[in-house]
Amino acid sequence: MTLARAPIDPAAKLECVSYAPFRGAQTPLDPTTQIGAAQIAADLAQLAQISKCVRTYSIDNGLDQVPELAGKVGLKVIQGIWLGNNRLKNLAQIATVVGLTKEYPGVITSVVVGNEVLLRGEMTTADLAATIRSVKAQVTVPVTYADVWEYWLRNREIYEAVDFVTIHILPYWEDMPVRASHAAAHVDSIRRQIAVAFPAKEILIGETGWPSAGRMREGALPSRTNQARVVSDILGLAKRENFRVNLIEAYDQPWKRQLEGTVGGYWGLIDAEQRTLKYPAGQPINNYPQWKIQLGCGLGLSLLVFGTAMLTLRRRPWSPRLVSWLAVAASATAAGILLGVAADRMLHESYSVGGWLRWGLLLASGIVTPVLAANALMSGRALPTFLELIGPREGRSGSLMVYALGLAMMVTTLIGAETALGFLFDPRYRDFPFASLTMAVLPLFSLMLLNRPQQGVRPIAEAVFAGVFVVTALYTVFNEGPKNWQSLWTCAVYFLLGITLWRARGVQTPK
Repeated sequence: MTLARAPIDPAAKLECVSYAPFRGAQTPLDPTTQIGAAQIAADLAQLAQISKCVRTYSIDNGLDQVPELAGKVGLKVIQGIWLGNNRLKNLAQIATVVGLTKEYPGVITSVVVGNEVLLRGEMTTADLAATIRSVKAQVTVPVTYADVWEYWLRNREIYEAVDFVTIHILPYWEDMPVRASHAAAHVDSIRRQIAVAFPAKEILIGETGWPSAGRMREGALPSRTNQARVVSDILGLAKRENFRVNLIEAYDQPWKRQLEGTVGGYWGLIDAEQRTLKYPAGQPINNYPQWKIQLGCGLGLSLLVFGTAMLTLRRRPWSPRLVSWLAVAASATAAGILLGVAADRMLHESYSVGGWLRWGLLLASGIVTPVLAANALMSGRALPTFLELIGPREGRSGSLMVYALGLAMMVTTLIGAETALGFLFDPRYRDFPFASLTMAVLPLFSLMLLNRPQQGVRPIAEAVFAGVFVVTALYTVFNEGPKNWQSLWTCAVYFLLGITLWRARGVQTPK
């Protein structure tokens, strides 16, 4: 899918954009992290080309350098004070920011006293209001507080303490997630609702935007084209209705994936690694910019699956049923189509060594399983059981092809079970492995269906895993709702894998 219009008009700068300087493995979760002036200066010089202003959230990790460096490139700063439940740290943040407002009066245009501290439950409303009034008495610029819009309605006394109201509207993260096509209308609706509740002061939308990668929440789909669409629609709305909006955020922040999963790291307008705009003006926007390479690799994998089937028949001439060829064709087609999608998702969803190992192994299984299953289908072999790999030595298979297929099945089952149980116990930030899982499970299911032993004992391990997949699939479908096609797809594959394992038998056909 492509979108012709870039979300940033090269002839008109953004009003403001949230800025955090962290790159690669840098993270504010490590208190020893200090970002150098040169790195921040390079970022701000780039941002000055597309924005009038940056919003910061604290003065930690070297962010106290932002006002000085922003002033050198003509950027204004909405300066943040990070408040929490540590009173001494709060006072230190306040003292530093008060000093910065006096030192850079032409750069800092306003101060945000606390960001979502009520949402996190780290301060009481009374303490926050007193803190805001204390800061107001020490600075000459307007003072505000920033939180999700519902918390303004629940804590109206904060309205009396601030000079203007700063609300966060993130359609993707709403309790009832909003589709990308309706995101701008949702933002406008909430803004008008807040304006009615607080009519005497300006309403600044302090955070809004859309992620370019990550898992679906009901009908809210993160993607490059959806991000471009939402940002473009909101900026157009702000221009028509004449209100200020701060986009979240300038750069993708990989460290947020540790807290919020894949989706947390992809809210930026600028890529974290290349430091280039995701959507340069005049260039088409595509969810898969490397689609030509991905298409070529997918065609190559499809041909490899068909070639394996044909080579197997040449070495063992016989006449397989037509349905066996149809199964090979289905596996080859699915693998070829999904390879690029699966590889793209692995690149975006892998974080830390564990993440790369998990998704890398699942993708590897998705690549080799169709090839090995094609060989088994054309050889008349049944799907191996786990006992043939890890059972008593006398019961293990001596065939390398059987062992390889069994190992791929085991990898698929273990990683599939780990993800399925994750959706059962901790689903909020987990990605749906629909592409890689389909590549691996479809050939296993076909092999079970066509070359199944007619007798034998159902292995206990396979039966247990089958139960896990069926139960978790049913729960996930209910929990994620009918609008989430990533969930429905993944759960359908879980169900197929559950059936495959349930129908396994301990006695195999002759080799």
